[in-house]
Amino acid sequence: MNSTREYWQRWAESLRRYQLHDLVASCLEAGSPFALLGAQAIYFSGAFAKNKNLDALAEMLEDDAQTRAFAEFLGGNGALE
Repeated sequence: MNSTREYWQRWAESLRRYQLHDLVASCLEAGSPFALLGAQAIYFSGAFAKNKNLDALAEMLEDDAQTRAFAEFLGGNGALE
């Protein structure tokens, strides 16, 4: 699968628009078992609606290192390395 980083900027902008970026970053840092469950729920819902954005989100949530990196991205200034 492609890297999910191409979606990060769009996700971060949406979360910042609704002022949810700090909350989501905290949840991602603290809730890795919940992230995996969320990924599985997204994959399950894929049977009803296919969406590349949701597939990328599920892929990111399954990978603990990517999840932590996205949480840091949200907490930082939003610039990719």
